[in-house]
Amino acid sequence: MVLGVWLVLITAGLILGGSVFDRLAATGSLRPDAESRLAELRVDRLQPEGPMIVAVVGGRDVWDPALVAGVTAIAGEIRAMDGVRAVEDLYGAPGGQIGADNRRSMIRVELDEGLPDDRRERVEDAVASALHRIDAPEVLVGGEKLAERAFADQAVADTAFGESVALVVLLIVLVLILGGLVAGLIPLAAALATVAVTLLGLAGLTAFTEVSEFTVNVVTLLGIGLAVDYALLVIARFRAERDAAPEAPVAELLARTTATAGRTVLISGLAVAVTMVGLSAFAEPLLGAMALGGAIAVLLGTAAGLTAVPALIAVAQSRIPVPSARRTAAGPGMLARLAAFAQLRPGPVAIAVTAGLLALSAPFLFAVNLENSDARALPASAQAHKLQEAVQRDFRGGQAEPIVVVVEADPAGAAVRDYLNALNTVDGVLRIQPRPDITGPVAVIDVTTEGETAGQPARDAVRAIRALDPSFPVLVGGAAAELVDHRDSVTARFPIALLIVLLSTVALLFVLTGSLVIPVKALLMNALVLLATLGTLVVVFQWGVGDALLGFDSWGAIDVTTPVLLFVFVFGLSMDYEVFLLARITEERDRHPGDRAVLAGITKSGPVVTAAALCIGVVFLGFLLGDLIPVKEIGFAMTVALLLDVTVVRGLLLPAVMSLLGDGNWWAPAPLRRLHDRWFAPRTEPAAAVAPAAVS
Repeated sequence: MVLGVWLVLITAGLILGGSVFDRLAATGSLRPDAESRLAELRVDRLQPEGPMIVAVVGGRDVWDPALVAGVTAIAGEIRAMDGVRAVEDLYGAPGGQIGADNRRSMIRVELDEGLPDDRRERVEDAVASALHRIDAPEVLVGGEKLAERAFADQAVADTAFGESVALVVLLIVLVLILGGLVAGLIPLAAALATVAVTLLGLAGLTAFTEVSEFTVNVVTLLGIGLAVDYALLVIARFRAERDAAPEAPVAELLARTTATAGRTVLISGLAVAVTMVGLSAFAEPLLGAMALGGAIAVLLGTAAGLTAVPALIAVAQSRIPVPSARRTAAGPGMLARLAAFAQLRPGPVAIAVTAGLLALSAPFLFAVNLENSDARALPASAQAHKLQEAVQRDFRGGQAEPIVVVVEADPAGAAVRDYLNALNTVDGVLRIQPRPDITGPVAVIDVTTEGETAGQPARDAVRAIRALDPSFPVLVGGAAAELVDHRDSVTARFPIALLIVLLSTVALLFVLTGSLVIPVKALLMNALVLLATLGTLVVVFQWGVGDALLGFDSWGAIDVTTPVLLFVFVFGLSMDYEVFLLARITEERDRHPGDRAVLAGITKSGPVVTAAALCIGVVFLGFLLGDLIPVKEIGFAMTVALLLDVTVVRGLLLPAVMSLLGDGNWWAPAPLRRLHDRWFAPRTEPAAAVAPAAVS
């Protein structure tokens, strides 16, 4: 019956879930009430402008008669297209631009406003096709909408390729870990079921909010990884219970398995899901969609681990082999050996690991540069990427895009003149230029600053302009202002998200262990992993150390949403492995005193954690196979976080700190202790003897 229900859900996901790819949208990173967003809307009303297509034509003398004739003919053809409002080029219309090297010219094509998306895309394709017929060595075509489409197409292609490769490699790894094809297929089946139904959930989510390609990319890979983790834990515990009582009926073995490993999966899944929900504390549409999509994937992965995996085990239990004698005789696993080392010298180990993680975090704490991704996030070979570089280098002279200031007052008034003078005195401002042809008692002023578009001088100028506080309403927008608004919004709402994560972690780990000390310790260790991961991310993606090896060109910054996503993902997955280990350590306290319980718990659950980390690492490495830099950032960072978490933190820092705290690890106020013992303590005794290498 259980498998039948899942089969129906999977079928619905395969048939209906694919529709999510037809409903994807370019999700904005700004909340609707952000000042820069309001400024953009106000300028759109004052100077209505349709979607723009920009082309750079180069590689020939711009005054070559054949080139002039060719561009003029193509421009005339485009002007005659239905849906095109205006065309500006160097030869036939005012406003045409010539590059700094005198060998490039720019063509700007404005489309009609309000075109339906499918109609607009057809016109864009027709215009781009015509522009590419210009006879020149270099013709680069792009624009905001074309760049969004390129980003979407790349994200979908990356998802398909990355997941396909990851699933193939994952199956090989699972077969090797579990010792058989059938056993290896069980976690993979749980993962595929999770993804299929997650797509169905995301399709339903599009009825309430915008869902981007980036969201689908990240959420589906997260669902695969967690589903495999939970399936491995359940299979490992089933094999351990079967080894301890080989004559027991399968139903009884599964009952013991779900009473122990199932409880762990439930608590872990809830912990990760709540951290996903923590993203919803941020008002940005992209993060909101990621929060809901992530929560759906986690809950479905948890449901698969609690229902589909036990059902598959019941059907295929005779095909799930026992661990080989060679593996069982190999002795303690990696985590157990690290834990034994840490328990012999807990003080020095705890200090050394903490200092090392803090050292890794220094680049993020002191040198991070967070910016909004643009066409530079596409592969260096992408046309939109090349176009942006050419426009910035040859037509803007390397100067920043202007800050846009909307003044709601009579431009001829003395107060506005005084305000313009004040703008000129702001540090970092190179020039101000009021836009012509603005009607009504309002002015739009372009303010050009030193440095790059979203660099520190531009961001400082945005804050300084907003601090002028004139007597009339002013809105400040532009790319630099968007970044300032995004960072300020995230900073202001971060305490709310952090509180959600903290409270949920403390509550769920208390349910698991009955301790209030362990949750606090877990949060501190997770924070160290997160900071060290972000520091490594800065070194590789911002500074470009090893970018050629990973197949990208560093653009000198980290996407502004990446640290927020990693805060949730790293905390969630760190909690995953924390719960795996602590659940077993808590069980072992009934059999062993003090450090022996910690070592026994790590010895018995360590192979599962190592195997799960290896599998989810394969999944996240799938992110690195794509070409979108923000996706690569997530994949690289999660791989680093897993490596740090499963080795130095769970293998060294956790047992070292638990040795130092001793019985203090399990402290809780007496009323809470009684509450835990009455309502949350496990009721079913696990098997008396469990092979240390249930999964290795």
